[in-house]
Amino acid sequence: MDKTPPPVSLAAARNLSWAPGRSAEVFIDGEMEIRFTGRPTKGMQAPHDRDEFYIVVSGTARYRVDNMVTDVGPGDLLFAAAHAPHGFEEYSDDFAIWIGFYGPVK
Repeated sequence: MDKTPPPVSLAAARNLSWAPGRSAEVFIDGEMEIRFTGRPTKGMQAPHDRDEFYIVVSGTARYRVDNMVTDVGPGDLLFAAAHAPHGFEEYSDDFAIWIGFYGPVK
């Protein structure tokens, strides 16, 4: 980015346009992409071709990567390497996450 964008509040992120099971674009710069969703896809996702991280904003869920399942909640930082099967299960109605993709396609 040539210029630092203004901060994005959680309230503003919740009002971004997105389709259920998808996420809203917050900003993209080169190989970095920040997104938000209040309702991620339930279950395993198709593996992505870039590394990805999540920050849990609110609510609780079970996060699965390969065969490992972890209970997650607000403030938790999660990581999925490119091509790793991963997803969220049994999430609460208030579950919301920041999503970050970064680095080159692998």
